[in-house]
Amino acid sequence: AHLGSHGSTSSRFTGPMSAVIAVIGSGYVGLTTGVCLASLGHRVTCADIDERRIALLEQGQTPFVERGLGELLACGREEGNLQFTSDVRSAVRGCEFIYLCLPTPRSSDGSADLSYLGDAVANIADLLEPNSIVINKSTVPVGSVNFVEQIIGRDDIRVVSNPEFLREGSAVHDFFHPDRIVVGSNHRDAAIKVADLYKAISSVVMVTDPSSAEMIKYASNAFLAMKLSYVNEIANLCESLGADADDVLLGMGYDKRIGREFLEPGPGWGGSCFPKDSLALLEMARDVGCRFDMVESMIESNAHQFDLIVESVQKLLKAGLEGSRIAIWGLTFKAETDDRRDSPAVAVARRLLDRGANVVAFDPTVVGQIPEEPRIEIASDEIAACRSSDALVVLTEWDQFKWISPESVASAMKSRAVVDARNLLDPNAFRRSGFTYVGRGR
Repeated sequence: AHLGSHGSTSSRFTGPMSAVIAVIGSGYVGLTTGVCLASLGHRVTCADIDERRIALLEQGQTPFVERGLGELLACGREEGNLQFTSDVRSAVRGCEFIYLCLPTPRSSDGSADLSYLGDAVANIADLLEPNSIVINKSTVPVGSVNFVEQIIGRDDIRVVSNPEFLREGSAVHDFFHPDRIVVGSNHRDAAIKVADLYKAISSVVMVTDPSSAEMIKYASNAFLAMKLSYVNEIANLCESLGADADDVLLGMGYDKRIGREFLEPGPGWGGSCFPKDSLALLEMARDVGCRFDMVESMIESNAHQFDLIVESVQKLLKAGLEGSRIAIWGLTFKAETDDRRDSPAVAVARRLLDRGANVVAFDPTVVGQIPEEPRIEIASDEIAACRSSDALVVLTEWDQFKWISPESVASAMKSRAVVDARNLLDPNAFRRSGFTYVGRGR
């Protein structure tokens, strides 16, 4: 591959290369990155200050739901390529590459909080091996490579941006089959070394400057969030005009310029990335005096979608929401993960509770009360959630919900009303069972 400044080319790497790597932070990004790098033959130590998490990992257990991760973790430990430690400083000794996978949560003004990143770098700076390479993997604001370099304060250390593009629920697949691998560096030799870590993966490798690499992640996430907001607005319009949003979006997706991905209406977008990254991008624009009206509007539009779902439930209840019992299927921000950070399902549930409803929810990843909204009663299964309820609201697209018979739902509920915010259920089957069915854009 031509790895010149601002260069982009398609490259098919082959052949093994073993490196000694430390991954600082063992959350979604760090653990997936470390486990997958170990499966490529690298020797990886994953470090985290959370001793309980490290204890779980040393027992071969993953601390969160992620398809395929547990199997790879077991293989890495068995082959001796993968280790875990809560001693972050010891993890970096003798390492050629140090991945920084620290949380960058949203500050009160919407900007990214870099305190975890800064503290971790300051903690290991004096132990970094000469000529080692520090890699920013988590989503960090433009200029964060310089931020890390200043904390390290050493001329013999190179800092590289290598943003992640892992989707929760399919992160392992995304690691091995990426649309692109982005490396941001002002030093050609460091960029080549980082790119070589992924030599066994067939992908486009794009090398650019650090600021551009950091911006690529924010620009990508905000665009995808904007696409989802547009889809939800189209669904709202289809519902008002009598068109079928599913057919409209299918017809749009056949256009290669648009594509079929991210064309499914829902209750709004959420998760650990889109809300945080969209607000951070907006704050970066404000800091330099740039207007970014589209991003601001799509954030407002997304919050409005939560309200629209509540209004749909309200319209189905003759006695109103006050004192009603509402069943909810799904609490995670999407299926195939146990992540509820900025979950649209929780946002909708909270709005229902604030308007006087009693909310009973089932999610296959939840046992007991959830700390972010303890007012939600947690049921043992789908039918238990529906028992004596006035309405059912489907908020997460867990595949198992499709196969619950409408008759069993009807026999449990007090009133036969369903708001399917994911267009997951068969509307005709539920209507045949006497339900008033409301979907998105249907």
